[in-house]
Amino acid sequence: MSQTISRRGFLKSAAAGSAVMMVGLNAGGLLAVGSGDVVVNPFVSINQEGEVTVVIKHFEMGQGTTTGLTTLVAEELDADWQKMKIDFAPADGIRYKNLFFGAQLTGGSTAIANSYMQYREAGAMARDLLVRSASTAWGVSPNQIQIRNGVISAGNKTAHFGEFIKEAMALKPIDKPVTKTPDQFNLIGKLKLPRKDSQAKTTGQAMFAMDVKLPGMLYVAIHRSPKFGGKVISFNLDDAKKIGGFVDAKPLANKAGVAVYAKNTWAAFKARDALKVSWDFSGAETRGTEEMRAEYKRLVDEPAMFNGLPTTKEAANTAMQDAEHLVEADFQFPFLSHAPMEPLNCVIEKTANGVRFHDGCQGPSLVQGVVAYVLGLEQSQVEVKTFYAGGSFGRRANVNSDYHVEAALAFQAYGGQTPVKLVWSREDDIRGGYYRPMSMHRAKIGLDANGQLLGWDHHVAAQPIMKGTPFEAMVVHNGIDHTSVEGLSDTLYQVPNMSMGVSDFKSVIPVLWWRSVGHSHTAFVMESLIDMAAAKAKRDPVALRLSLLNQTDAKGQRMANTIKTARDMANWKEGDKRGFASHFSFNTYVAVVADVSVKAKQVHVDKLYIAVDCGVAINPDVIKAQMEGGAGFALGAIARNEVTLDKGEVIEANFPQYQPTRFGDMPEIEVEIVRSNEAPTGVGEPAVPPTGPAIANAIYAVTGVRITDLPMTKAGFTFS
Repeated sequence: MSQTISRRGFLKSAAAGSAVMMVGLNAGGLLAVGSGDVVVNPFVSINQEGEVTVVIKHFEMGQGTTTGLTTLVAEELDADWQKMKIDFAPADGIRYKNLFFGAQLTGGSTAIANSYMQYREAGAMARDLLVRSASTAWGVSPNQIQIRNGVISAGNKTAHFGEFIKEAMALKPIDKPVTKTPDQFNLIGKLKLPRKDSQAKTTGQAMFAMDVKLPGMLYVAIHRSPKFGGKVISFNLDDAKKIGGFVDAKPLANKAGVAVYAKNTWAAFKARDALKVSWDFSGAETRGTEEMRAEYKRLVDEPAMFNGLPTTKEAANTAMQDAEHLVEADFQFPFLSHAPMEPLNCVIEKTANGVRFHDGCQGPSLVQGVVAYVLGLEQSQVEVKTFYAGGSFGRRANVNSDYHVEAALAFQAYGGQTPVKLVWSREDDIRGGYYRPMSMHRAKIGLDANGQLLGWDHHVAAQPIMKGTPFEAMVVHNGIDHTSVEGLSDTLYQVPNMSMGVSDFKSVIPVLWWRSVGHSHTAFVMESLIDMAAAKAKRDPVALRLSLLNQTDAKGQRMANTIKTARDMANWKEGDKRGFASHFSFNTYVAVVADVSVKAKQVHVDKLYIAVDCGVAINPDVIKAQMEGGAGFALGAIARNEVTLDKGEVIEANFPQYQPTRFGDMPEIEVEIVRSNEAPTGVGEPAVPPTGPAIANAIYAVTGVRITDLPMTKAGFTFS
């Protein structure tokens, strides 16, 4: 989605005797402030010293947004990369909204995709103003002005950007700046471009929310219900008072927990653990994992609640009644935690106008809306100062803004004057809910004697993520939450007579998008089933996938090209004991070849070959890192990760029980980016969906064991 440059998207200001030029974009003409100059989505600022700062509207949790968005501006501005600076945008859902979501939110692998032309045009506008300013000052035509690496020149005259700021601010911006064509790119697509956050992070200068300390601040830990949905009845402070550094404890207004205030984090945790709390579990989840699994089986045994495709179950089964081969399987997936390296935390303080959050904030618009409601404020009274975050994978953005609400209620309960810093422990993080939902799939495929698909009947049981939220109208249609079936209902495979039914599992356990959302399980099922069909029909699994794609269609062709790229880079041959999977998610095409070795039942993933088509490759090194990181994330999840419950209480507590991917687990990974001039698409999540089934298919090829119940430890496998 592209936005046009506004004549008024240009700020003329002078502060303390120095001029700063800010350039921005008109977000569809929705903002009108007074009759003078309007600051609309300012993305680029240049001061009199010639320093260029890019204002980043998507926060950085390790995925490379600070580098990607800065690259777009620097490219069009022909700036000096080494001197480019970054600053996170304040909370402003109009100026800094995600154009795909209509709110200020980072997620869905959309950061670069929705900002691609915004930031390029902002850079191009700044360049045009500087060129015209220099042209006038030097008395030469604009086409004689050159800008290279942050230096403006014409003949023997040179200057830096800051020398023409005042003149530039006096000019009228053009309606539509001219952006470069791909053959003119110098930075976009450059194989190695130093990340903008690397130096600060490696030297310890980068500020994360966990680093924030304010004068007079108290630390808060929450004693939460051990069962989801429990409410506080009463609590006893006697043992907590014995902890050095303990200050006070107060119940949260929503009765979801007790806030413990202390002078440091350790004291807050110890005092919190010493509290004796009585709970009302009448509305809580009290089932264990096995009871839930039994409920899922009941759901797929019975008729689906909702029908998601034009073909009915009856029609699909009629098409398969004379099938030469049938493939039938059930797949089960556990709850999964996001488990980022930095546990959840934030600071809230009083301001003259309302409150301010210091946070690694993924969804400022969500925080403003929810916290304003909770504290009885206007959204404009809730400020958010964004810092780096040590991972998220979706957890830091949820429609209830749970940890921000906890902080706000704790702040309010203590009087609303003293800054409080809420800190979650690792145990809080893993036991704290908002999981990737548990789900179950039941599928049947019919093939004829030539191995051609005749029909496909598919039933999904899952706990919906979006139902009952403000996002429901966007993604829930005909009763089906799209996040439960994405990648299945909209597969690129041309499957004849395909039916899809969906049943909702109901629980008060909070569920949320998790890196790649529904694709994380639908791709595993689809790509495993395709492999099973290929084995049954004695067909090459890569050839079968290619035969199911409409290669005259643009999407089908790009998927086919990506599959062929992975096939060729891995030197795939029919009959190889290797695994293959491909998947389309977040408008990105990924194919994976997996090589594994198995001794007894100990598995090591030796190598992954990953091909990706994500449109224009802004930062190839970042793309490669995201493919590697996504594959590693997926490997840990499928190998041994699960969140289990006993009588409604989560069993796993920390990394010894919920093990992240370790160095020894990681395979060699080779990534090839398919060249493209199409608009850029997401890379933060698309490597996750196909990695799991590629590994599972490789294990089957080597051992003959088909894994349909995750994690893979359930099949007796261990990983090293």
